Amino acid sequence: MRKRFLREVYYFKDYYLNFYNTLNTDVQTKFNWTIQLIATIERVPSKYFEYISNSDGIFEIRVEYNSNIYRVFCFFDEGNIIILVNGFQKKSQKIPKNELTRAEKLKQEYFYEKTIK
Repeated sequence: MRKRFLREVYYFKDYYLNFYNTLNTDVQTKFNWTIQLIATIERVPSKYFEYISNSDGIFEIRVEYNSNIYRVFCFFDEGNIIILVNGFQKKSQKIPKNELTRAEKLKQEYFYEKTIK
């Protein structure tokens, strides 16, 4: 049976892919599974996908593998389109401010480029 997609997931330029390509194949597989989950189920558990409070509409995709924690920032466009941007391996409880700032700048860049096309 084919899964019905509730959300479309895209990446902006190569930011996500550059991060993804640094991961080992097991972590890549877990990211693929998590992104498919986000795209196909109505209510995504916060264990996998959550809004970043005090951000400019940024969400994080969460993946844990062998006690390592990985995050990819993303945002919504047109309601059901998710745009993936930068990713990183999380090494502390707090979200790295520079990574969040980068995600917000990439979001601004995305929407700016979208308006000039």
